[in-house]
Amino acid sequence: MKKTILLFSAVLFAIITTSAQKGTLSVKIFSNFNYAMSAEEDKNAFKAFEVKRSYLGYSQKIEDRFSTKIIFDVGNNSSGSAYTAFLKIAALKWSPSNNLNINFGMVGTKNFKFMETVWGRRYISKSAQDKYKWASPADAGATADYKISDNISLDAQVLNGEGYKKTQSSNGLFRGGLGFTYKIGDVSLRVHHDISPRSSYNDSSASQTITSAAIAYSRSNIIFGVEKDMMKNVDNVVDSEQQMISLYGAYKMSDKYTVFARYDDASETDKEGSYTIYGIERNMTKGVTIALNMQLWTDSAEGSKAEETLFLNLEYKF
Repeated sequence: MKKTILLFSAVLFAIITTSAQKGTLSVKIFSNFNYAMSAEEDKNAFKAFEVKRSYLGYSQKIEDRFSTKIIFDVGNNSSGSAYTAFLKIAALKWSPSNNLNINFGMVGTKNFKFMETVWGRRYISKSAQDKYKWASPADAGATADYKISDNISLDAQVLNGEGYKKTQSSNGLFRGGLGFTYKIGDVSLRVHHDISPRSSYNDSSASQTITSAAIAYSRSNIIFGVEKDMMKNVDNVVDSEQQMISLYGAYKMSDKYTVFARYDDASETDKEGSYTIYGIERNMTKGVTIALNMQLWTDSAEGSKAEETLFLNLEYKF
């Protein structure tokens, strides 16, 4: 682990010193303090300071039609290490025309980028599909965006389907997706269809599909969004289904203060519960944002009490 950190630091230092004058270096860090409010009587409530995630990136325009981007995601992993550097984005972008962009390599996926942008507070919590592990924010593959008009755009992707923390599985099957976005005035509509093909052909297996529909309203100091996500043939098992709804909104009271809230109904997923966030956010200075918020998780079982956790989240970036 120590050698990995040293190697990563050396590579990052080399990028900064040799290329910083040509491209753009970016750093984003998510940290928080949290305090469990639902501890049982006579038991100590869990509390902790955490640095949840850091993104270290570099982008550069090669020439008019070509640019490249690389982002390292430093965070937790399933093997138990608190801080491991993952290659999240390593993509080449080609713009053969003003209306068409093609990305190849380790690319950002299209499954929930629209919803994540509307929610707008990734440093506090992932958006629904990301939070409940329906899709990954990045993967190895290719994506394309085509702008039909100022109001209408299409996108498509072909991915390994394993996410950016894993390599392609032995079955060698790709995960595909098609998306449509329509904007009229202050309202934007988004529909996306995702398909993961089955690896075996029998009566009990079928391709898994995820269909997402979202609407967002944004005007001056108000933002509101709602999404509906439906998964069929979960894990390629015939006739198994899950669905969820996520609602989120924010009201900007001034240049510095914004109140926000979100509610996820995940009762018809394998998580079997609902998730609520509400709080207030303050823009401290350029690149520094802090939010005091309450997060609640309630199991679907009758009589379940909400697990309440108080958070103080920070995002700092440059």
